[in-house]
Amino acid sequence: MTESKITCHQRTFNGVNVYYECHNYHPDKPAIVFIHGFLSSSFSFRRLIPLFEDTFSIITLDLPPFGRSEKSLTFQYSYKNLARIVIELIEYLKLKDVVLSGHSMGGQVCLNVAKLKPSCVSKLVLLCSSAYLGPSHYGLVMSSYVPFFYLWVKTWLSRKGVLGNLQNVVFDHKLIDEEMIDGYTEPFLDDRTFMALTRMIRDREGDLSSKDLQHIKKPSLLIWGEEDRVVPLHLGRKLKDDLTDSTFISLKEIGHLLPEECPDIVQSHMVDFLYGEKALSQ
Repeated sequence: MTESKITCHQRTFNGVNVYYECHNYHPDKPAIVFIHGFLSSSFSFRRLIPLFEDTFSIITLDLPPFGRSEKSLTFQYSYKNLARIVIELIEYLKLKDVVLSGHSMGGQVCLNVAKLKPSCVSKLVLLCSSAYLGPSHYGLVMSSYVPFFYLWVKTWLSRKGVLGNLQNVVFDHKLIDEEMIDGYTEPFLDDRTFMALTRMIRDREGDLSSKDLQHIKKPSLLIWGEEDRVVPLHLGRKLKDDLTDSTFISLKEIGHLLPEECPDIVQSHMVDFLYGEKALSQ
């Protein structure tokens, strides 16, 4: 394995400042763009990235308002707008043969990219992807206009603590260490994140419908943890049925946080999907 070269960047895409990282980037190499889930960041792929960076240009980004990206109170946090950020990033870097891989909410962003601009994507890898959620409840949307509503959002999301939240998404609790807890604590330290989340509550238009999904023709790999409490297995199987060119894999004794729980297994299935019987080193 060659020594990793990582560069960190801040740039405006779709009207909002976005933090992104390039790992062993070269414009002539095929690329994997990893997109994280809700209340997460590029941090969540730290164990998966090293397994690919010899062969691919790896790009990770922090979706606003998470991680090191802007916590704008004027940006419209719809899936379409988040997808446009990814599209503009892909075009700016002139990425080739892009594999879009999204975890949880990031999977829904990937699907929106494939719907909005299919030419940006060669294949999709969806890791316990969000699916079939509707828009926010009308009462919750109306409540989001109440002054200091963000404090309620923060209290609700923090009620179990970071450790409790991780125990809900990781099947084997022995995997939860200090590094993981510290990495997922970051969103709870900045009130601006929760202020922006009040906008996201209003702006989220709901996941793509079955009809929309059936029009996405990109080869897709769906990997699910059988112990996923956030996006249950049956939703993954339904998503597989709606994506007409898709492969579905379920993993025993694995929860929702696939990139953390079993990066080697995820990498192995991704290699099989991307190369068939060819080895990654070939």
